[in-house]
Amino acid sequence: MSGYRQVLALPHVGRLLASALLSRLAGEMLSLALVLHILAVSSSPVLAGFVLFAAWAPGVLLSPLAGAVLDCFGSVRAIGADQLASALLIGAIAAVATGPDDALPLVLLALLFSLTSPLGLAGIRTLMPRLVPDTALERANALDSGAYNLVEVAGPVLAGGLFAVAGGQLTLTVIAGLYAAAFLLLLTLPADAGRAEPVATTSGLLASAWAGVRYVLTNPLLRNLILCYAPYQLAWGVLTVAVPVLAPDTAGLLWGLAGVTGILGALLAGHRLTAGRERLAIAAGILASALAAAPLMAYGGTPGLVTGLLLLGFAAGPVNVGLLTLRQRRSDPAWLGRVLAVSISLNLIGHPVGSALGGVLTAVSPALACTVAGLAAALGALLAWLLLPRD
Repeated sequence: MSGYRQVLALPHVGRLLASALLSRLAGEMLSLALVLHILAVSSSPVLAGFVLFAAWAPGVLLSPLAGAVLDCFGSVRAIGADQLASALLIGAIAAVATGPDDALPLVLLALLFSLTSPLGLAGIRTLMPRLVPDTALERANALDSGAYNLVEVAGPVLAGGLFAVAGGQLTLTVIAGLYAAAFLLLLTLPADAGRAEPVATTSGLLASAWAGVRYVLTNPLLRNLILCYAPYQLAWGVLTVAVPVLAPDTAGLLWGLAGVTGILGALLAGHRLTAGRERLAIAAGILASALAAAPLMAYGGTPGLVTGLLLLGFAAGPVNVGLLTLRQRRSDPAWLGRVLAVSISLNLIGHPVGSALGGVLTAVSPALACTVAGLAAALGALLAWLLLPRD
């Protein structure tokens, strides 16, 4: 099986990707919409960064439990629970976040939103290798990453355009509707689709979750992937806040252009990447991201900002395809839910930390924020080259 069309023709794969597309579109719109809405009602990049931190970071604490749920109860049910909770909570944010005095309920709702996020983040990528043969894994992951890049095109453009026309509350309401649509589409999949035999355990869900944490942290490859990917995501988190400040009127369009190049990078990586070349793809992609942030975005003016975002998007393709494939192939299939939930959450912890840091740095200087993002990505590239296996 060598073509993308054949992968999409496999049972359940197309509908899974379609549901993932809708929920990821909502997530991509949410990041920009929250920043723009908070800046509009409070003029505080610090608050915007802190809300983004609350929307993503606390879920990391529950990621081991989320992984145990994925392995014990099935990914389809877990993904659906996340999508439904996200629809309700973003709808609530749209209703209450109307002024500068709403900071506390906004942060609390964002925190609740984060708690189910590991189910959706890891669930989709737990299902994928269980629905496709190993020989098609690179292409399946390329489609998965390409779909992610597609929403990186559409999400910021839709969020920015809708916000400009209708304001933050309606934009957040539309995002809640997208989560609800993703949930309804997921209901068309069998609840046991792609479910593996769970690891035998008599100690309960918490013990199973802790076993997943031990599995990840004692596995040298999985541990090293976290060490190199977290600084890379920190850079993305900083830029999520810095770019709307650098280009408030065109931030959605610019992130959309980055998503276009991201699709190209992911599809090219899926076609060219083979087993044994993941280390080079990950290290080179993260290094290119460092150059995109600094000096291009930090000191290149508008041309540098545009060029840097295009390069940043393209480089994300080989990084994500390489990381996903390497992690899936080197993990015991029966532990995959726990491995992905813990690994993805620990990998992505850099993003909310970067958002909080980016809010503080951007208030001082957007160029400083981009420079710090570039240094963080450079550290990630160095760690990838030194720590990941050569074959």
